[in-house]
Amino acid sequence: MAGIGKLGVVDFEDLLPVIADKLGGEGLMKELCNGFQLLMDKDKGVITLESLRKNSALMGLQDLKEDELVSMLREGDLDGDGALTQMEFCVLMFRLSPQLMEESWVLLEQALHSELNNKNKSN
Repeated sequence: MAGIGKLGVVDFEDLLPVIADKLGGEGLMKELCNGFQLLMDKDKGVITLESLRKNSALMGLQDLKEDELVSMLREGDLDGDGALTQMEFCVLMFRLSPQLMEESWVLLEQALHSELNNKNKSN
């Protein structure tokens, strides 16, 4: 995956809609969680600038410059703690994907429906 959306001066190929089409809402969320796991600092459980630097090549982002990594982290850091939680990472990926922003309500509804069905089956 080359990247997602547009960040600073770098254009990223938006592959999230393709993944969503192939995997559905639940599959997309699983892939986003997998991406988060690859990029996160294993000891801290969040994506830090250091873990992003270290692990970005695993996501095909090895050509990003330092200021682009900082910009990506800052863009997604909703609580201002200097790191990305899994939720912040997923929100960032959706925000950087214009097509998915339009489709996100449908995907969210599918995921919630699936979760409710799973809870009802276990009760």
